[in-house]
Amino acid sequence: MSSPASIGKHPIHPMVVPFPIALWIFSFVCDVVYALDWGGIFWKDMAFVSMAGGVVGALVAAVPGYLDYLSLTALSAAQRIGRWHMALNLSIAVLFTINLWLRVGSEASAVWPVILSLVSIALLGISGWLGGELVYVHGVAVDQEPQVPVRKGRDRAA
Repeated sequence: MSSPASIGKHPIHPMVVPFPIALWIFSFVCDVVYALDWGGIFWKDMAFVSMAGGVVGALVAAVPGYLDYLSLTALSAAQRIGRWHMALNLSIAVLFTINLWLRVGSEASAVWPVILSLVSIALLGISGWLGGELVYVHGVAVDQEPQVPVRKGRDRAA
């Protein structure tokens, strides 16, 4: 089934999800660099900014993801997995939003925000697994019709 949220038959959700994923992981890396005193305050600030960018990116990715979810057949395995995938992703976005709130104007212990980031990234891995299950096992947002004509005869190597 093709995605209802697509541009030129290319689904939007998988185009935009790498941004929050990368930003959140980079935020955690920045936290580690800062915690190990491998750099200055720049790394703490970069962790905050990249985490905020990840939250914005997740909200952008949620819109086409939700449209894809609505296109699933009711009571199907894909819909059940999609529900878990969506619930995890929304929970992760909330956890990172709380994480940002904990960091605003707080010079207190930076341990809890880093632990919260680690837990959130672990949940992100589970959600990514479920997203892969939707695409590669259940064919969600995959157009089943071949788009490129198959050439007959010998392929010519240049």
